[in-house]
Amino acid sequence: MERSASAVWHGSLKEGKGTISTQSGTLKDTQYSFGSRFESGTGTNPEELIAAAHAGCFTMALSMQLTSANMVPDELATTAVVTMEHTDDGPTVTKIHLTTKAKIPNGEKDKFEELANKAKEGCPISRLLKAAEITLDAQLV
Repeated sequence: MERSASAVWHGSLKEGKGTISTQSGTLKDTQYSFGSRFESGTGTNPEELIAAAHAGCFTMALSMQLTSANMVPDELATTAVVTMEHTDDGPTVTKIHLTTKAKIPNGEKDKFEELANKAKEGCPISRLLKAAEITLDAQLV
């Protein structure tokens, strides 16, 4: 049986702090950690909690990738929508849709996308992120 769940991370990549939301709950202005708990809603849907963990983990890893490549993580709002599919074989992240208000120099869009792909492997729960397709909405300058 196939089911899907999604989580949205929204905040500043520079601070790595933001709000993670699922249908069941919200976790606000918190540096993501594996002990994070939802402050509203039930937050008990395990599929949503797995998606939320990946949304938080991916954005922290992206922030570290940008810093190590001397592309300063922006203070402007960035949103990462993580979509997971759950099958009998287990969960897999199928899509990560990044929307950022940061202005990315036209020649650096490829570099940004490359760093986003590296970030998929840079978080401790990367096994489920590897298959994800990343799309990026950003203003190029």
